[in-house]
Amino acid sequence: MSKFKVLSHGVALRAVAKFSIGLGLSATLLLSGCATQNIQAYQNSTPTLDMHEFFSGQIDGWGMFQGRNGEVKKRFYVDIDATHEGDNVIVLDEKFAWADGSKSQRIWRLTKQADGSWKGTAGDVIGEATGKVVGNTLHWNYLLELPVEDKTYKVNFDDWMYLVDKNVMLNRSVMKKFGVELGSVTLSMHRNNESNDSK
Repeated sequence: MSKFKVLSHGVALRAVAKFSIGLGLSATLLLSGCATQNIQAYQNSTPTLDMHEFFSGQIDGWGMFQGRNGEVKKRFYVDIDATHEGDNVIVLDEKFAWADGSKSQRIWRLTKQADGSWKGTAGDVIGEATGKVVGNTLHWNYLLELPVEDKTYKVNFDDWMYLVDKNVMLNRSVMKKFGVELGSVTLSMHRNNESNDSK
């Protein structure tokens, strides 16, 4: 769940747009055949993810954004303050500190649905994010407004989170535009036991 304001993406996004228009329907058909993960494969994976348990109190995160060729474009630290509103709502106040010295913030509001799935909203997310938990895994899909130079692009995020143990979660997100991968985000989140135990 990470926000990027990377100027170099402007060139990449313009190139992707031209590429997609040029290939037209053929590219669409080709990309639609690409395989994706099936979250049910994690049905028996442990430890079982309890959203309220993990997302509670202070969480530290360290991450990076990589372009399609694997080059690290951006690094960041995120301080997450996770609070609850009743039994079904989790609020994540994410404060980002980027390696270039810039700072940003996103506030997520996650709501558990009657069928056990999750929906999420944030200021730069278009509509609602949809999520599902199976075993130790959380899978999110959402459309994000990504500012690049003087324009804003709508970018799809395919977001997978894996609980390693009760205090550590690994997150990998893939960004796509016109069905073409632009890059990926890797994030390691650690619950701050000292801070959480004091509450």
